[in-house]
Amino acid sequence: MDGDIADLPNDVGALKAALAVERAKMREVVAERDAGAAELAVARAKASEDLALIAHQKLRIAKLERQLYGPHSERSVRLIDQLALQFEELEASATEDELAAESAVAKTTMVAAFTRKRPERNTFPEHLPRERVVIDPPMACDCCGGTRLRKLGEDVTRTLESIPRQWKVIETVREKFTCQDCEKISQAPAPFHVIPRGWAGANLLAMIVFEKFGQHQPLNRQAERYAREGVPISLSTMADAVGASCVALDPILRLIEAHVLAAERLHGDDTTVPVLAKGKTVTGRVWTYVRDDRPFAGPAPPAAVFFYSRNRDGEHPKRHLAGYAGILQADAYGGFNRLYDPTRSPTPITEAACWSHGRRKFFVLADFAKSALGREQRAPLAIEAVRRIDAIFAIEGEINGLPAEQRLAVRSTRIAPLLAELESWMRSERARLSRHADVAKAMDYMLKRWAAFTRFLNDGRLCLTNNAAERALRGIAIGRKN
Repeated sequence: MDGDIADLPNDVGALKAALAVERAKMREVVAERDAGAAELAVARAKASEDLALIAHQKLRIAKLERQLYGPHSERSVRLIDQLALQFEELEASATEDELAAESAVAKTTMVAAFTRKRPERNTFPEHLPRERVVIDPPMACDCCGGTRLRKLGEDVTRTLESIPRQWKVIETVREKFTCQDCEKISQAPAPFHVIPRGWAGANLLAMIVFEKFGQHQPLNRQAERYAREGVPISLSTMADAVGASCVALDPILRLIEAHVLAAERLHGDDTTVPVLAKGKTVTGRVWTYVRDDRPFAGPAPPAAVFFYSRNRDGEHPKRHLAGYAGILQADAYGGFNRLYDPTRSPTPITEAACWSHGRRKFFVLADFAKSALGREQRAPLAIEAVRRIDAIFAIEGEINGLPAEQRLAVRSTRIAPLLAELESWMRSERARLSRHADVAKAMDYMLKRWAAFTRFLNDGRLCLTNNAAERALRGIAIGRKN
């Protein structure tokens, strides 16, 4: 150390020159360090973007596969949820790395900036109101100080904002007046309330009822959330409001029910729902009957009606459709058999089977998801059945939405021959199979109900599947998460 100091020059100018050289070297070292850190940050941001993009594509592929092959397994639903969560985390990490890269690149001029390629999103829907905030312009030129400024254009930055839910108490005042001549008291009539002793406004009632039945949020959860917002509402009070709202909406329900049951063709289905009981959870049933005339260009608007029961006894559809006489498209649930009884009063309901249910039994056996393992060789008959049924579905998709007469004509010329070949092929193959074979059971499911499966050949109003009823029950399935 002493030797290094002794080597320094005694001249002040020489010392300043040496100090300047050392500072220049130090700046080069800092610049190289910043450049290295910036390159590392950019590399991390690019890697994070790639991971987020891969997760996004996996999520899209999973959703498309579910749409293509159908919800034959609840596992696909859980897989989509897991992929969505993974994509959410990777997307957030990619944004963090991008901002870190921007901060690192700003410290150096030796590394190019990194900008992620984001997909176009409709973040600012056109129906939302716009609030224009104009920043006060400069009053003088920043360069010369002149005041003769002229507007050249403008830059607009859009930001999506949310206003928190606001609670308020509306006080409706009805003043009383007395007549000075006859002393009679006059007062304006009381305003209309949706429920008796209307403590809740129409908007609040709609929110409570929709969250309970539409979003499947129990009243106790709603009460807890409202209390955190500073508006405590007791559970019993909310339950009274729901009951009163159901009574108020009952006329509308009856009109919808009458409209649905007036259809000449109905879709029917049911699903399980978990019901809270004392110390346990029991299984209830939700039934739906759907009127949808759009597949054959019918003028009536679509509608659905729902019923609840504690079990799946056949008495429930018998009661629901007590006055109905028409066509019912449904699965092979045995509880519907009483409706098809020829001795039924007033008249028997005509059965129309669902080809999606028939196809699904073959599809499960074909097990396309594991075809890479060679399992398709174990179920060649199931694969052939799916191929033949898919050909019918392809033609049916071309005539969806056409008038009943046109649909019937196409079915007679193009689908009827395919059905005849399918029936002949299944009966021929079935004769060679054991009754215990899974493929034989799938064939028997269709062959024993062949009249119901082929009824759409003689009626252009009928659909090939019962998917309309299954779609109506999707909202119930969403509620099971809660």
